[in-house]
Amino acid sequence: MTKEVTPKNKGTQKLFQNPVLEKLTRTHIAIPLSIFSVYSIGLLIWSATHTNLSVATTVGMFLVGFIAFTWVEYVTHRYVFHMKTYSELRAKLQYTIHGVHHEFPKDKDRLAMPPLLSVTIATILLLLFRLVMGDFVFSFLPGFLVGYAAYLAIHYMVHAFAPPKNVFKFLWVNHGIHHYKNGETIFGVSSPLWDYIYGTMKEKNLGVKHHH
Repeated sequence: MTKEVTPKNKGTQKLFQNPVLEKLTRTHIAIPLSIFSVYSIGLLIWSATHTNLSVATTVGMFLVGFIAFTWVEYVTHRYVFHMKTYSELRAKLQYTIHGVHHEFPKDKDRLAMPPLLSVTIATILLLLFRLVMGDFVFSFLPGFLVGYAAYLAIHYMVHAFAPPKNVFKFLWVNHGIHHYKNGETIFGVSSPLWDYIYGTMKEKNLGVKHHH
């Protein structure tokens, strides 16, 4: 079980005494969205000018990358962000990477991974995927990163704005259940697809109510 926290509608939490480290844990949402948009466009331009991939292949690999991200988002949220906290170290780690967000869900500076960390991870993925996928990486990774940017934008909107009166309202409802009713269900933020596939949509689990 992850540690129980009570959501607070206001406030924030200091994670590090060191002011530089503390600053690095915060970001305005526009920064990562801009970075990954530019990163993705740059990779696609490189693909168009330095590889022989057809437009159809590029579009196909972009879509595969996008869908792959939704799966990574689900798995990371479920098994890393909500890791079992059976030791003091794991409890502290879980709180630092995600528990703080559950305690202060409206803290807008903490709705995205720090850009320094996310850019580093993206670049490591670029190098690793390049070894495995060759030139396909230049269309796959943009899709993956656009998936990440879409997730960030949706996650920010769900926490910062009131639900819309249209088809997208379900994203607000789903994430609200995850935060305020049952933290062991509905791990998909940008899409409920993998919750349906893995059986973690609310219908199955609300009978046994867990806490964050």
